[in-house]
Amino acid sequence: MNQLSVIIPTRNRADLLQAALQSLQSQTLPAEHYEVLVIDNGSTDHTPAVVETCQRSMANLRYCFNPNPGLHVGRHHGLREARGDVLVYADDDIEAFPGWLVALADVFTDPTVAMAGGNNLPMFMTPPPAWLMALWQRSNGSGGRALGALSLLDLPGSVRPISPYYVWGCNFAIRKSVLLDAGGFHPDGMPQELIRFRGDGETHVSRYVVESGLQCLFHPGASVYHKVTPERMTQAYFRQRGFNQGVSDSYTALRQGEAKSTPHPTLSLRRIARWGMRTVRGLAARYRQDTAATQAYRSGHAEGYAFHQRAYRDDPEVQAWVHQPDYY
Repeated sequence: MNQLSVIIPTRNRADLLQAALQSLQSQTLPAEHYEVLVIDNGSTDHTPAVVETCQRSMANLRYCFNPNPGLHVGRHHGLREARGDVLVYADDDIEAFPGWLVALADVFTDPTVAMAGGNNLPMFMTPPPAWLMALWQRSNGSGGRALGALSLLDLPGSVRPISPYYVWGCNFAIRKSVLLDAGGFHPDGMPQELIRFRGDGETHVSRYVVESGLQCLFHPGASVYHKVTPERMTQAYFRQRGFNQGVSDSYTALRQGEAKSTPHPTLSLRRIARWGMRTVRGLAARYRQDTAATQAYRSGHAEGYAFHQRAYRDDPEVQAWVHQPDYY
């Protein structure tokens, strides 16, 4: 059996992290078949104390500290520390199904599988507004539901191939060898004051899997609950999420040498859809109307794209960062 390394980057979200670690204590996979690495990206709260408490009942839990900002920093620190040959990346605000790791271990017994994921079901921390439920309850056109702005996914069916663009960072399993061949992750999750250094994160890895013709599987048992906190149930959040995605899309276009000074709206939506943001384009195409939230998202996207284009034009450091061969 492949050893799994569960890697959870975190920063100043100790209470959410504690619930995530408690869900890992309840896994049906025997503890000797997996390890858990918490990568602390410079927390100033009680994150170390939370991990220390959980270590009393989790002998397979390790803590690593890295003060450098950026989600890719935490992800790569976990990659270097991992002892397993399958890496399971999770956010600190998930709660895993008890059979999560059993399902992933089963998937990766097939040596042709490079990457895998499952559903990311919402755990609303307060009652969601009606507009958010309307977004979430609409089908993605294949009998399931997807809301990329919140990394939520609910697909029916059994184990089957899936597009790697549907495997999102909160529940992202990949062979270590494949991730190394891809050159690691691109920058993601930068603090807002460093947002100009954001990249396209795990999307780069998904693109590598697609272009290499590697196999990616969906397993309904490899599912998690993804918490939706009150601040993420606002139109302001959707605007910010759109802004961040605009930065990412500008980064990708510049890196691939196809950027325009302003994004073409249709191209932007197509790119969002291709990388998991299918809900936005689907609403426009199928229902011929935009909610205030999707309008906020799209406005933020245009702003973020333009912001990053200016930063690239004016800042040699950003130019060098965009074209850096890898960030591992």
